[in-house]
Amino acid sequence: MEGPQQENPAEPPQVAGDANGSNDTGRGPRLREIPLRLMIPNMITVLAICAGLSGIRLAFENRIELAVAMVLLAAFLDGIDGRVARLLKATSNFGGQMDSLADIINFGVAPALVLYVFILDQARSIGWIAALVYAIACGLRLARFNVMAERQSKAAWQSEYFVGVPAPAGAMLVLLPVYLGLLGLAPERTMALIASGYTVLIAFLLVSRLPVWSGKSESRVRRDLVLPVILVVVFYVATLMTYTWETMAVTALGYLITLPFGARSWQRKYGGDWPAHPAHGGDGLPGDKVD
Repeated sequence: MEGPQQENPAEPPQVAGDANGSNDTGRGPRLREIPLRLMIPNMITVLAICAGLSGIRLAFENRIELAVAMVLLAAFLDGIDGRVARLLKATSNFGGQMDSLADIINFGVAPALVLYVFILDQARSIGWIAALVYAIACGLRLARFNVMAERQSKAAWQSEYFVGVPAPAGAMLVLLPVYLGLLGLAPERTMALIASGYTVLIAFLLVSRLPVWSGKSESRVRRDLVLPVILVVVFYVATLMTYTWETMAVTALGYLITLPFGARSWQRKYGGDWPAHPAHGGDGLPGDKVD
C-alpha cells in the first residue's frame, strides 16, 4: 500500500516574463500614460461644476451677486470645454458623460436654487414647485438633446435649429427676476408669484418643440462686416463689465423677443410640421424610430 506522496519544499511559482525577460507581475497592472492635452477639457468641465456648486453656496449665504456671477461663469466654462476638446482633438466618451453631468448642475440645479433663495421662497410652496419644474425640465431637455445628437442620420434643420430653448439659454433666461432684483426691484410675495409663473414658462420653453435658431449654420462673416462685428462684440463686453445686470436683463428680454422670429424663419424655410417626422431623426422622445 502506497503511502502519501511527499511534496518537495514549496518553490515560488514560475511566471512567464515579457520578451525582455522582465517580470512586472509583483507591481500589479501597468497603467497607461495619458497625454496632458486629453485632460485639459475634463479639467475645464470640473471647474465648471465647482463654479456652479459654489454659486449655490454663495446664494445660501445671501451673496447673490457673486452667486449669479459664479453660475454665469459655470455656463461660460461649460460652453468652451467642448470646443477646447475639439481644438485639441481630445474628445472622448468620458468627457461627454462629464459634460452632461456639468450641464444638469450648471444649467438646471444651480440657477433653480439661486432663484429660489433670492425670490421664489417668498412664494413658499408655489416657488419651490416652480424651481423643481424648471430643474426637471432642464434635465429632460438635455436628455432629448443627447439622444438627437447621437443619431446617425439627421434632418437638414438640425444644423440650424434646436428643438426648444437650449439649456444654457434657459439658465440665462430663468435668472431674469434676479437681474431685476439686483437693479432695485423688491423681491416681495407678489413679485415672487410672478417670478414663479415666469420660471414655469421658461421650463415649458425648454421642453417645447419650438424651433429655436442655433446660429451654427452661419460660420462665415462677410469681409465688409468683420470690423462692425468686432466693434459690436467689444461694445457688448464693455457694457457687460460696466452695467452688468442692466446688460443681462436686456439680453434675456432680447432673446425672448427673437424666439417668435426664429420659429417664423423655420416655417418659411422648411414648412410642414415641427419637428421632423421620426423617420428623419425625430425629436428625441421615447418611441422615435431608432436609426
